[in-house]
Amino acid sequence: MVQPGPPRRPGKQIAPFLRNMILGLTSYPNMGYSGYMSTQEISERLELLQGTLDLLILRTLNVGSQHGQGIARAIQQTSKEELLVEHGALYPALQRLEKRGWISAKWGTSSNNRAARFYSLTAGGRKQLLKETTKWNRLAAAIERILEPEGGEG
Repeated sequence: MVQPGPPRRPGKQIAPFLRNMILGLTSYPNMGYSGYMSTQEISERLELLQGTLDLLILRTLNVGSQHGQGIARAIQQTSKEELLVEHGALYPALQRLEKRGWISAKWGTSSNNRAARFYSLTAGGRKQLLKETTKWNRLAAAIERILEPEGGEG
């Protein structure tokens, strides 16, 4: 069964360069992208920029080692239930971060006595977290200046 694609506004198409910026966090068959990570209904899901999930994982692991489900749960709880990282996005992201040397993994036993891979931030991951956090803060500040212009315009 084919799942529905992401919601679209009537008459609006996503520009190709924006489509390439969107990070796939939910799998939608037959779609070139999908950028959804939310616990809300499909019509209210949040689109995320490329690299956002990596940043959220690095930030979560900055607190300490965690297994995959624990990372997903921490992101969900920290976002006050706004963000839900699906397994189809989480585990490829963890593999990508491990391949880049930003996280390391080792097998251990979870709190429910099951074997699980526990992920930890490496020194390179800490540097990358700082770099990406700085870039994200700059981007957020620039967008805020546009959305909330001084003098009450718009």
